[in-house]
Amino acid sequence: MACNVEFEVFSPAVLALQVAAAGTAGEFLDERLSVTLDGAHIASPPSELATYRGGRMHVIRADAGRLAISYQASIRPLQAPTPPAATEEVVVDGEAIAALRQSRYCQSDAMGGFASAELAGLERGPDVARSVAAWVFGRLEYRPGSSDTLDTAVDTLLAGVGSCRDFSHLAIALCRALGVPARLVAVYAPGLSPMDFHAVVEARRGTGWEVLDATRLAPRSSLTRIATGRDAADTAFATTLSGRVDLMSSEVSTVVDGDLPLDDHVTPVSLA
Repeated sequence: MACNVEFEVFSPAVLALQVAAAGTAGEFLDERLSVTLDGAHIASPPSELATYRGGRMHVIRADAGRLAISYQASIRPLQAPTPPAATEEVVVDGEAIAALRQSRYCQSDAMGGFASAELAGLERGPDVARSVAAWVFGRLEYRPGSSDTLDTAVDTLLAGVGSCRDFSHLAIALCRALGVPARLVAVYAPGLSPMDFHAVVEARRGTGWEVLDATRLAPRSSLTRIATGRDAADTAFATTLSGRVDLMSSEVSTVVDGDLPLDDHVTPVSLA
């Protein structure tokens, strides 16, 4: 997996970057992060901060100029996590409570009535989140670039079109409105076309979490977690903390050894 991102920095700035794969050093066969300003390595190396679910954030301080960031990693094959068991009762803990609350882009409190009426025919139980993701897949048109950073789940529902983050936000909001804890995960997604950072959903299933891709554009078992949060506000790949910075370009690539796995988007799958 790899990404190359370039920014134009107009004044001394501080950025928070989330492009590194979540995990520990022992899981990586090779990993490199390069940060240059006008072609030269920056004087102050990025500092790494641990975030939720094994995520890693890099804080970068840069003067004015052309800031280029390159990340690449190879991950050793890991044993797939055991999918969560199908139980009628969702275990309530701190993670579940956080994933039930409305958030910036997922206003589940505003969608309760709609979810109860429109999704009344969905069978309740451990598979309801998967049914919600399937409903979103059938309801929306996937169109990259059709939304902007201010669009919420309600905006997406009304527009009927969106990108992966919009599909995920709508699925999360509806799951929460139905009482199912759900959150967003930014991932590297082999097989995604056009290639980019990808957003999927994790929904609580019994004592564990099931990953759902409402776009159905990439096999879930090949996804690599980057960042996890309530919605895109928590998982943005870059956030300007101070200064003026414009994103100029971004390029993402990711592959797996051998053929991509098949995915019926029905069998429960969990992310490492």
